[in-house]
Amino acid sequence: MDVRHPLSRRRFFGGVAAAVGALGLKPASLLGQVRTEQFTGGEAQYDAFVKIASNENNWGPPPAVMEAMQHAFKYANRYGNPDGGIIQAIAEHHGVKRENVLLTAGSGEVLDVVGTTYLQGGKFVLGADPSYGSVYQHATSIKSDAIKVPLLKDYRQDIPGMILAANRNARDIGFFYLCNPNNPTGVVISAKEVKQVVEGIPKDMPILIDEAYHHYVDDPAYGTSVPYVLEGRPVIVARTFSKIAALAAMRVGYAIAPAEVIQRMRPYTTSASGVNVLAKFAAAASLKDTAGQAEIRRKTIALRNSTSKELEAWGYPVIPSQTNFFMVSLHDKTVQPTIQAFREKNILVGRPFPPMLNHLRVSIGRDEDMAKFLTAFKEIFPKRAPVSSTAAPAQR
Repeated sequence: MDVRHPLSRRRFFGGVAAAVGALGLKPASLLGQVRTEQFTGGEAQYDAFVKIASNENNWGPPPAVMEAMQHAFKYANRYGNPDGGIIQAIAEHHGVKRENVLLTAGSGEVLDVVGTTYLQGGKFVLGADPSYGSVYQHATSIKSDAIKVPLLKDYRQDIPGMILAANRNARDIGFFYLCNPNNPTGVVISAKEVKQVVEGIPKDMPILIDEAYHHYVDDPAYGTSVPYVLEGRPVIVARTFSKIAALAAMRVGYAIAPAEVIQRMRPYTTSASGVNVLAKFAAAASLKDTAGQAEIRRKTIALRNSTSKELEAWGYPVIPSQTNFFMVSLHDKTVQPTIQAFREKNILVGRPFPPMLNHLRVSIGRDEDMAKFLTAFKEIFPKRAPVSSTAAPAQR
């Protein structure tokens, strides 16, 4: 719906600054993130790298998923082919109806579709800073913008501040964005805090909750937000098969939301036709791979914890993460030259996440990947006095 915007951008930002200036709100166009670059070298060069930059599942798809894709090749020459039962499988997995599911080309498409749907007429997205920048970049690309509330000193999202900003500027906010756990920090928003958002902002304000890293959380204070969809709240939960399911290159994800929200979003998505047949069959098979995913989760958490402890023993604080990546403080060093230093050692790591330019995001790889990373880290950075974690646990 094209809603006329009652304020100029200058007046809007001026009003926000006056109302909640203490929060340090910033328009997204002022601080951007650099997206992951497409690799341009040959296969041999790519395969030689330790790849711990893009939060992928480094163990790869399990045999059952590979077999499902092989089976689906027989439909490669067909339009309107069978979908492997993926929509029904997602609905049953979450205890919702088919009408509550929107299949997309990765969860990134969910984020873009929500932006296109709800930022018409000059509306703004409200979210944390830093968080997953794709949402804010898309807002800018469609001639809208974002209001970003800085993280707290312990790297948690400032939920009271975000609620305050949403209420004071309700008519100008298109939707409220939560990345949970957050990317790039890996810090969760507790179930209690999500409830504060749901109950504390205008009841008709859509809430997009990005749960891309849901499967790696072991903090009991966390909880999925899918139950709010079952309650009929205007909550959109984004999920992906790119992380624990190891299907990043296949580009398949989905949204769970009330039926009327899905219908409003559908015109702006390629929907099922934009997801290739191999991805559909692979995704359906991955939902059945509960034992395999549990093992990936176990190994990832163990390596996340052990690597973090070793870095802290070397003198470099790590933000406690609930994902398949973590952020390590480089003290007075910056990210960009560090990325190049690791690349020269055949290791691909992170990318800049303004304004946290003294923190490096590192994805969890296999045992051998993390061993090579730690060896390289100790060659690049001198040993310092041991330190401890740099963030508080989720609020219960």
